[in-house]
Amino acid sequence: MDQLRAIRYFCKVVETGSFTKAAKAFNVPPSSLSRRVADLEKSLGATLLKRSTRIVKLTEVGQIYYKDVQQILNQLEQSNETVRSYQTTPMGSLRISSMVGFGEKIVLPLLDEFSALFPEIVLDISLSDELSTLGRDDVDIAIRGGYAPNERVIAIRLMDNGFIPVASASYIEKHGTPNNAMALKNHNGLYFKAPSGPTPWLCNINGQWHDVSGPAIAISNNGSWLAKKACAGEGILMSTRWALASYLESGELLELHFDHPLAITQNADMAVYLLYQKQRYLVPKVKAAVDFLVERIKVSGNRGAM
Repeated sequence: MDQLRAIRYFCKVVETGSFTKAAKAFNVPPSSLSRRVADLEKSLGATLLKRSTRIVKLTEVGQIYYKDVQQILNQLEQSNETVRSYQTTPMGSLRISSMVGFGEKIVLPLLDEFSALFPEIVLDISLSDELSTLGRDDVDIAIRGGYAPNERVIAIRLMDNGFIPVASASYIEKHGTPNNAMALKNHNGLYFKAPSGPTPWLCNINGQWHDVSGPAIAISNNGSWLAKKACAGEGILMSTRWALASYLESGELLELHFDHPLAITQNADMAVYLLYQKQRYLVPKVKAAVDFLVERIKVSGNRGAM
């Protein structure tokens, strides 16, 4: 028995809900297709489909088997696409996922330029701060902030993702400049809410970590809203340098400096990473996007650090 062909037949029956429609899709007699699916069930020792004169449904074990083999077929199709697409023109749908703030400020403006360079690539962009695994059937490229992931993907460090404290001149005029990190406990705080919760203000003094968070005035996962409140003099904000760049350049917000730098985590190696499956780099559309984004973002990151 050609098991792969039988699996393809089985999946098509599930998708169409009909042996006749599935057979038509493969241009084979319904009897031939039905016989191969039956042989598949016999080899597995399980009934995968409930058959009736009107409808075909999956059994409980059939649902489990269908989910598993669909992943296998998708992986096989991606491998086939890699071979077919090798050294061809970048084209097709390209799925990119990025954290919201970084996507809005950095990625989306760059992708306008990318589209002009590669007009045959259709961009499918998702912005989300939710942590997720880079699944084969999820996205081609993911951009995430935090630590280098443990999952089996290629992770390219794009830029630093450390947080810095800022405040407006009006806030400092009214409340004074905190003369040390511990004094922050007496200042109003605007807190960014990550998927794990509001980010604290931490400081390492002589090898000892201290939480120097002040009373919360506002908490949100919308960095732009928090920045506006900081510009209005409502409190001190901790956010990433790349997110605050325009406010610092315009003078709307001022960076606060302390003898002992602040952080939002005891792990100092915070960065923005571009992630992709190793074998997907052979697909021209993915290679074009990875090379383009890495070059452009690293250049802008270096400029921002100067």
